[in-house]
Amino acid sequence: MRNTVVKVGAVQMSASDSIDHNLTKAGRMVGDAAKKGAEIVCLPELFAWRYFPSRRGAKPVPERIPGKVTEALSSMAKRNGVVLVGGSVFERGRDGRNYNTCIVFDEEGEAMSKYRKVHIPQDDHYYEQDYFEAGKRYVVAKTRRGTLGTLVCFDQWYPEPARIEKLMGAEILFYPTAIGKVNGIEESEGDWGLAWEGVQVGHAISNSLVVCAVNRAGTEGGTTFWGGSFVCDQFGRVLHRAGGGEETFVVPCDLALGDQVEGGWGFLRNRKKGTYSKIVR
Repeated sequence: MRNTVVKVGAVQMSASDSIDHNLTKAGRMVGDAAKKGAEIVCLPELFAWRYFPSRRGAKPVPERIPGKVTEALSSMAKRNGVVLVGGSVFERGRDGRNYNTCIVFDEEGEAMSKYRKVHIPQDDHYYEQDYFEAGKRYVVAKTRRGTLGTLVCFDQWYPEPARIEKLMGAEILFYPTAIGKVNGIEESEGDWGLAWEGVQVGHAISNSLVVCAVNRAGTEGGTTFWGGSFVCDQFGRVLHRAGGGEETFVVPCDLALGDQVEGGWGFLRNRKKGTYSKIVR
């Protein structure tokens, strides 16, 4: 019988203009998480770059996979003996299009899954449709530490991807993220950070899986990334919530709780699939 307690690590970091500097920092922080006992570690969205979609007309250079950033991620995973959810990479695909791509590496540094961000925002300071094509499929990574689902940032506002990856077997859902408050834009709807956490906690409960959301930190131009990375269990209990600055933390998560929640509440077995046709219209 496998050990159902998995130690999940998160690296909340800021980024500079230097990819090399960011990779060095990420490697050091992944190492810190491993020293704290992490078995799985997640980095933020586009961790190796400044958040270039905050403005139009930027000229970031995408990379092929494998490339400099993914080779560094592979080395981090192998050197520290951890499963690594590699934040996301600005990828130039074989089709000549650019994607926002999350790759999971196993403890030997081998790539296990590649997910291209499906939901791409286009708002003030989040001009991602200028830079990324939308991915077309969802994936999970079956690791020795559990089955991992990966989604990226804006995907976290949609219930469908979380449910799909749960149905694909995900036990832990990772959301590498880059979100913050923007100078000159009022939070007229309410507290953005509270809504951001709340919607993801809802995904955890309705799908009886662990959620780990890993955000950036720091100020870049007119955006201050609020950090607030967190891990919650399968019934929505927040096990750790980071502050606003750089931080590495590790949280033990019991995957067996997911079976207990589903067994008791039956969120999946009581679905009425025949009534859901309007979702795909």
